[in-house]
Amino acid sequence: MRVVLAEDLALLRDGLVRLLEAHGFEIVAAVDNGPELLKALVDNNPDVAVVDVRLPPTFTDEGLQAALEARRRVPGLPVLVLSQYVEQLYARELLADGSGAVGYLLKDRVFDTDQFVEAVRRVAGGGTAMDPEVIAKLLTRSAETTPLGQLTQREREVLELMAEGRSNAAIAKQLFVSEGAVSKHTTSIFGKLGIMASDDDNRRVLAVLAYLGA
Repeated sequence: MRVVLAEDLALLRDGLVRLLEAHGFEIVAAVDNGPELLKALVDNNPDVAVVDVRLPPTFTDEGLQAALEARRRVPGLPVLVLSQYVEQLYARELLADGSGAVGYLLKDRVFDTDQFVEAVRRVAGGGTAMDPEVIAKLLTRSAETTPLGQLTQREREVLELMAEGRSNAAIAKQLFVSEGAVSKHTTSIFGKLGIMASDDDNRRVLAVLAYLGA
C-alpha cells in the first residue's frame, strides 16, 4: 500500500515513516510543506495520504488545502488528516463530496499504533476514521430540520460510533446491546436517511457522511 506523508516536524515525520514501513506500507513521499504535498499527491496518486493540517509556509491550513485540491484533481483520493487541530470549515469540505475514504484523527488522542495503522488501512479501503472530538465539533449545527432530526438518541449513538469506524460487534460491546439490536438500528438509520440498498455504494459510509455533513 503506497502512502504520501506530510508532517513538518522532522522527528515525528521520521517516526511515522518507520512505523508505517514496519507495518508493510510503502512511503512514496514524505514532505514537510503544502506545495510539495500537492505535487506528491498528484504525481504519485497514492493509495492513501496522511496529512497534517498546518504546514509551512504559513502554518495555517496548507496541508488540508493541498489535500482538498488533490481530491479535486484525483477524485476519491483517500486522505487521513492527523493533526492537533480541528479545522471545521475545511473538514466539512473534505467530507462534502460524499465519496468517503476520509479520516480525521487528533494527534494527542491516538493512543496506540494499532489504532493508527487500522485507521490508515480503513481510509485507504474507502471507509472513514473520525475522532469523537472531531465529530462533536462538526455537529455544532442543529439537525432538527434535516433527516437526522428523525433519528432517536440511540440511533445517533450508533451512527456516531459508525463514524469512528466501529463494526457492529464493537458498537454492540460499547453500548451493551446485542449485535442484532445494532443491525436493527443501522437498518432504521439507513431508512430515515433515505439511503437505499445498492451494489455500488457503501451504505455505512454514506450514512456517516450524511451525519458529519449535517
